[in-house]
Amino acid sequence: MGSKRSEVLPFQAMEVLNAANRLEQRGEHVLHMEVGQPGSPLPDQVLRVAQDYLSSGRLGYTEAHGIPALKKSISGYYQQTFGLEVPESRIFATTGSSAGFNLAFLAGFDHGDRVAITSPGYPAYRNIIEVLGLECVEIEVGPETRWSLTPEILERVHRETQLKGVLVASPANPTGTMMSPDALKGLVEACDELGILFISDEIYHGLAYEMKEETALRFTQNSIVVNSFSKYYCMTGWRIGWMVLPEALVRPVERIAQSLYISPPELAQVTASAAFEAVEDYEKIKANYAANRRVLLDHLPKLGFDVVPVDGALYVYAGVSKLTNDSLGFCQKMLAETHVATTPGVDFDLSRGHQYMRFSFAGDQADIKLAVERLEHWLS
Repeated sequence: MGSKRSEVLPFQAMEVLNAANRLEQRGEHVLHMEVGQPGSPLPDQVLRVAQDYLSSGRLGYTEAHGIPALKKSISGYYQQTFGLEVPESRIFATTGSSAGFNLAFLAGFDHGDRVAITSPGYPAYRNIIEVLGLECVEIEVGPETRWSLTPEILERVHRETQLKGVLVASPANPTGTMMSPDALKGLVEACDELGILFISDEIYHGLAYEMKEETALRFTQNSIVVNSFSKYYCMTGWRIGWMVLPEALVRPVERIAQSLYISPPELAQVTASAAFEAVEDYEKIKANYAANRRVLLDHLPKLGFDVVPVDGALYVYAGVSKLTNDSLGFCQKMLAETHVATTPGVDFDLSRGHQYMRFSFAGDQADIKLAVERLEHWLS
């Protein structure tokens, strides 16, 4: 039973979360470093908006592209953050960034089209692309390009296998590396020249520690930008995100979204509209991430891990070749014996992932320090 399209690889981060939850159900104290879920609650002023709206007692459908207040707030975000005028007509609210990727792939490509992603990269990209009947082209990147795709690499792959699209994240998951504005500009312009639809995953914007992030909207009107309230705005469970679309794709995305989702949750849209007013609170939460990041960068190399540059996002991607050649088994053993949950690199890189693992530093600072103490004892 079941379709061939359902035969995608499991999402290992969620598999680890399931195993960690089973330990907790048995009364064990698990330290969660497997998923990129912010450990902080919503700021009080944002939560009050949700509570007040919920007390009205009525939640319903909205327009598929989102309520005007949310789209106005998002447009204002681009003006304030990047100095860019982004028309509300090009902004499309989505049920989390996951729905945004679904809509981008469905509206931008036909069955069998080739879409490139980088490896290592977020595994759901690959799975969504394959489930939708597209061909996923994984392009290996490494330390020689700071784990980023370059125009030269893209052009070589495009000559070998004609691409219709490419998806890039900066800051990236799992590496946390970022593209400089010039590097992003070069890649976006190469896509425009080659006729490749550029999809920019910007869900970790706001979470940059070594450089300022840049949006692909600075360099082109032809790209699809996907963003989310899950990470910087601590709204993972609210399932709300957004897209900025080329004018030509606004109506196609709307038609598809009407049938797939009807509309994003109304309560989440209203709450997200208020999130932009709580920047001071969110910057305090970000400062906690920065401190957690520093704890891991200071201690993991001493334990035998080789860390990749962490410019942004919520993760440290670490080489484990000094400790094991089987990151999956290593992470499973670590969880069983230390109750520290992490994600094996095979989730993000099918060919080299056995040599890497990912640590999330999105949680409580005390838990991060305790996890380091447990690992020091375990590996000593």
